[in-house]
Amino acid sequence: MQLFDVYSLYPIEPVRGQGAYVYTEDGERYLDFYGGHAVISIGHAHPHYVSMISEQVGKLGFYSNSVENKLQLELADKLGRLSGLDDFQLFLVSSGAEANENALKLASFHTGRSRVIAFRGAFHGRTSAAVNATDNEAIKAPINRNYPVTFLDINDLEAVRKELEKDDVAAVIIEGIQGVGGIHVPDADYLESLPNLCHQHGALLILDEVQSGYGRSGKFFAFQHSGVRPDIITMAKGMGNGFPIGGVLIAPEIEPKSGMLGTTFGGSHLACAAGIAVLDVIEQEDLLANAQLQGNYLMQALRDTGLFSEVRGHGLMIGLQMDNSIGALRKHLLFDHHVFTGSAKDPNTLRLLSPLNVGRKECDALLDALETAVTTASTA
Repeated sequence: MQLFDVYSLYPIEPVRGQGAYVYTEDGERYLDFYGGHAVISIGHAHPHYVSMISEQVGKLGFYSNSVENKLQLELADKLGRLSGLDDFQLFLVSSGAEANENALKLASFHTGRSRVIAFRGAFHGRTSAAVNATDNEAIKAPINRNYPVTFLDINDLEAVRKELEKDDVAAVIIEGIQGVGGIHVPDADYLESLPNLCHQHGALLILDEVQSGYGRSGKFFAFQHSGVRPDIITMAKGMGNGFPIGGVLIAPEIEPKSGMLGTTFGGSHLACAAGIAVLDVIEQEDLLANAQLQGNYLMQALRDTGLFSEVRGHGLMIGLQMDNSIGALRKHLLFDHHVFTGSAKDPNTLRLLSPLNVGRKECDALLDALETAVTTASTA
């Protein structure tokens, strides 16, 4: 049997990891400034994480959501305390797409409406509703286009106002920081205006924090840089440090109904153990502060190089804009300097998404590699 061809692959296979590094079978070391699509939050093979998962799988890895699971309650308690959103309700799922799918469903249940406002450059997942709210026609099949979505430019408040005045919108869904779109940060005053505007017209505000959440921006959620309070928040990626887990945070005003949502694997014992371990490490090692500290250092140092037309982001979610494609640069970084980085929908944007416990030594190694790789790529 062959694997279904999905991605073009680099001829490199990491077989183990430690902190901000991954290693191949022959011992070659690679600095990970991509975190496997922003998934690695507390570093590879963190001892506490390994211990909690190993201990839990030796007890009970899974049972259905038809029985009580104290680990779910522990995870919810820690998440509420660290995020400052302890009055929200938590629905556990297995991925970011599933989180957004259920968030959109909740908004539709709550409002009785079906139209959604999303934004150009948005990526919310590949499942039916989530992909319909994603700004990429190439990944939408005919079956996905089953409800109306209006795409607007970020930071154009008047455009949102005009659409909401039609009084048929179930939800406005926006990323705390656009990831796949190229690390675009919504203006703080723009985000602050959205909740009241939505509520005036009977719509809900969904903040997609799948990539930008869990400390990556230097705040627990990226929207907290603006102080906004959404109705629904979605998360995944860094939530499990590699173990599949996602979640939907739901404001207390949205009341659940029996059978409204459901999941087989969401909130399993093993997933919750992974999620609790991640929160333990984020708290004990003060990783929000580290993400802010190292991110500020990196962004200033990157601007000082003068190599990029724009450096944008928050914390350790950084986008580097170039005047031409970053394809050659990524290859030189990977093969010549052993550094993993990410691309974006914009072919001229390089994404940096390191683990939150990355140190100054790793940041300086990245900066050295970038300066040499940019020069090499521009003269190739």
